[in-house]
Amino acid sequence: MIRLNRQVAKLAAAAAVSAVALAGSVSGSLAQEVTLRLHQFLPAQANVPKHVLDPWADKIEAESGGRIKIERYPAMQLGGKPPELIDQVVDGVVDIVWTVAGYTPGRFPRTEVFELPFTMTDAETMSRAYWKLAEETMMDQDFAPFKPLALWVHGPGVIHSSKPITALGDLNGVKLRAPTRVTNKLFSNLGATTIGMPVPAIPEALSKGVVDATVIPWEVVGALKVNELVKNHTEFPGNAIYTTAFIFAMNKDKYESLPDDLKAIIDANSGEEFSALAGKTMQADDAGPRAAAVEMGNNIITLTPEQVAEWQAAAQSTIDEWTAEMDGKGLDGTGLRKRAAELMAN
Repeated sequence: MIRLNRQVAKLAAAAAVSAVALAGSVSGSLAQEVTLRLHQFLPAQANVPKHVLDPWADKIEAESGGRIKIERYPAMQLGGKPPELIDQVVDGVVDIVWTVAGYTPGRFPRTEVFELPFTMTDAETMSRAYWKLAEETMMDQDFAPFKPLALWVHGPGVIHSSKPITALGDLNGVKLRAPTRVTNKLFSNLGATTIGMPVPAIPEALSKGVVDATVIPWEVVGALKVNELVKNHTEFPGNAIYTTAFIFAMNKDKYESLPDDLKAIIDANSGEEFSALAGKTMQADDAGPRAAAVEMGNNIITLTPEQVAEWQAAAQSTIDEWTAEMDGKGLDGTGLRKRAAELMAN
């Protein structure tokens, strides 16, 4: 009888331990309430994932006490091509994306005002203006199908080429990759033969001679090894010849499904301030790859103010064409340009 009681006691103790372990397991699983999948087009080691997207995701996870888990999928690991990212987030295939607005030409026309030639001053200022203009004109129209988390631009655009490009005439006959509708129009007007493609396609296109040149900011040069594929880099001091508008977006239904306290965490890490920080960070990341190109002995061509003035004069037709096109669509291109300039000046 005593032996039986001991066996019963042991079984009861074991059951109690199992119950505690199970309770801990259940509470642990309940603590992580939401898993979000973040999809984007650059490799994980590139500057934007390392210095913008990952820190953002880490902060969300920490501030939620682990209740939000953000899975990161770089380099289109979940399938599709970069131009499909925006539809992936709209359709709920993924929860969050970072993409280029111009990868779907004509879909976000108002964003193009920030890509016009020689409009960009610095990425932090312009990114802040981009968010503010979006709040005024885009949230219920261009961006209505998803929830914008941040909107920003990269640092000054640079021409990276197999042969030196200094004067406008040097572009004649050059096969040049450009990222967006506006930049393709600009460089076509300036004499190049433009070829549009997403940024991950640049290394192969350069190595196979599909293009002779590309325009990207310095910050992504290292990840793509562009400074090993071409040796000439043309910079435009002052206002940049171009920049690119980005969209960091979340699926609307997924956001609305979150409890209010988790929505508040997402909101606190979204908007104007994060947009400005992302732009500032991208521009700061220009320094390292540029220094590496100098170290390699590459040819850094920094145009004089007089040379830049010639490029600006030639680029005016692109600005005029875009303004007239937007005016013709009832989007008030003239007003958009004026308001963007006002926001950047404040």
